[in-house]
Amino acid sequence: MTKRILIIFATALLLPIFATAQELNAKVIINRQQVSNTKSGVFDALEKSVTQFLNERAWTNIKYRETERIQCTFNITIDTYSETDNSFQGSLLVASIRPVYNSSYTTTVWNSNDKDFDFNFQEFDQLEWRPEQVDNNLTAMLAYWAYVIIGLDLDTMAPMGGTDVLRIAQDICNNAEGLGYKGWKAFDDSKNRYAIVNDYLDGAMEKFRQLQYTYYRNGLDQMSENTDAGRTAIAESLTLLKESHEDKSMSSLPQIFTDIKRDELVSIFSKGTNEERETVYDILFRLNPAQNTYWEKIKQ
Repeated sequence: MTKRILIIFATALLLPIFATAQELNAKVIINRQQVSNTKSGVFDALEKSVTQFLNERAWTNIKYRETERIQCTFNITIDTYSETDNSFQGSLLVASIRPVYNSSYTTTVWNSNDKDFDFNFQEFDQLEWRPEQVDNNLTAMLAYWAYVIIGLDLDTMAPMGGTDVLRIAQDICNNAEGLGYKGWKAFDDSKNRYAIVNDYLDGAMEKFRQLQYTYYRNGLDQMSENTDAGRTAIAESLTLLKESHEDKSMSSLPQIFTDIKRDELVSIFSKGTNEERETVYDILFRLNPAQNTYWEKIKQ
């Protein structure tokens, strides 16, 4: 982990080039239970092609060791499939995790449901990625989420470390809008692909980006050596979360973050001081009252 952090600091510009070390270790699952009377061949081919597309490509010029590859899952649920025009309609549950320094614990960095995962695919299609020519919705969506996962992971390793990678994801949004599929357009949905990466790169959300490093590197990564210091840093990161919400109240990122971190935050602060628990509870309840059943556990 230390070596990768040094590499990140030394990297001035991240570009989508081919290198010798891949960043992702993605597990791909195709759920086709809602599709009946269809041979499994096309779905098996889809799972294999998507797995190869994500894992056998170097998305940046950062060198990752095999043990440093980002563990992630792409769970694709197919709602409808047409053999006539090879069209699929469904959703994607995408998630990534990160190891915590000097422990066996892994923590979730991202988890969301892309509800507009619609595309065309034939059994013998070869998935290719040409960033200068975004003409396939499936590869565009996969590349987008690959860059988002990598960018967010880099943010946890260095302050604003994923900026250049996230900009690539933003470029994909801009180039894919003309394909005519849902999920790419501005202002259609506060949680669609455009909204997520646009909010991450919005200057008004800079404190949200800063909290990533504070939460993971100064917080979780320190807890094995000094639990109190790590918990204090995580409490400070939640102050940044509150301020980012105040700076851009329409952004869905603070709510997404607290949804993802719900159980982890309860576990961390149920052991905190009374002052910490009260402060953290007030912040979390204000940001995400729908999860108050969990926030109440912090005060117990």
